Amino acid sequence: MNHSSFFKPATLGHHTLKNRIVLPPLTRQRSTQPGNIANELMAEYYQQRAGAGLLVTEGTQIEPRGQGYAWTPGIHTAEQIAGWRKVTDAVHAVDGVIFAQLWHVGRVSHTALQPDGAAPVSASAVATDRVSVFIETEPGAGELVAPSAPRALGTVEVEELVQLYIQAARNAMEAGFDGIELHCANGYLVNQFISAHSNLRDDQYGGSLHNRLRFLREVVAGVAECIGKEKVGVRFAPLFTTTDEARTYLGMVEEDPHTTYIEAIKVLEDVGIAYLSIAEADWDNAPAMPHTFRQAVRDTFSGAIIYAGRYTAESGAQLLDCGLADFVAFGRPFMANPDLPARIANDWPLNALNPATVYGGDANGYVDYPVYRG
Repeated sequence: MNHSSFFKPATLGHHTLKNRIVLPPLTRQRSTQPGNIANELMAEYYQQRAGAGLLVTEGTQIEPRGQGYAWTPGIHTAEQIAGWRKVTDAVHAVDGVIFAQLWHVGRVSHTALQPDGAAPVSASAVATDRVSVFIETEPGAGELVAPSAPRALGTVEVEELVQLYIQAARNAMEAGFDGIELHCANGYLVNQFISAHSNLRDDQYGGSLHNRLRFLREVVAGVAECIGKEKVGVRFAPLFTTTDEARTYLGMVEEDPHTTYIEAIKVLEDVGIAYLSIAEADWDNAPAMPHTFRQAVRDTFSGAIIYAGRYTAESGAQLLDCGLADFVAFGRPFMANPDLPARIANDWPLNALNPATVYGGDANGYVDYPVYRG
């Protein structure tokens, strides 16, 4: 198969990238405990995959309240910044480009993960369902549990959170990252402000769509002003469905996702950020993303566009060829194939992913997947 589309010249912000293949954010839960600190094992994992044009880290919480799963890394302490420096140094040593995904889970958390056992915070005191969080029950072991009921953030607290995102971006620069991606998808905090299902506020951050997008607008603009708009990306995960089951998959679905997300993308365009990453629904029988939406995204946003989903080399190349995407991200294939770009370039077969070792653990199923030997 001809996969040359992946290897045409590509730019992102001030970077010239080696290809159009992206390692997307993938939660792996290997940080050092206590402290949620990135470590040498994680540095090895990312360095192995630096053949991608762009690497985006797993979600890294911007503050202690932002954690929804045990053993995920943070970027809000000096030790965490130093840990991530090991990762960025390792990636840059092999000429890779790496962005940090800044993450706050909001209501998708549990009191066991919150400072002083407090309730998680969100746009409103609206609980989510059919979503699980992962807590540690003993060192190295844990279990999936239902999220705890959240409390609504006060107006001043929302303003303070904007500053926490900005500080996290500063921390990422100190840690040596080339840029940051704001996690505004999958039902987490920014998404909780955007959605009318989870945002019942009556202040300037709630009510109309314009107001529900205010938190997004302030975070994106603040971070871009702090570190440079060319170093900023945003991830969304629009869900196009009307079924009740899918409605609760992320705890929310917009009544009009097309309008909601095109208006949100206009916010990004106004700031002028480097890229937009769109995570498509990727479970079995997931609803397809409409072509009309893809075209509207391209017509609305002038920066680079990344799509992630259940793409193969063939379907990803088709998306690039039709001009609707600039980059394609591969999640599961990249976990199991550290040399994925070379495999795509040469049409080599892929390693199978071991699902039992995706979350948590040690080097097994993390840095021991073999490169192709022929």
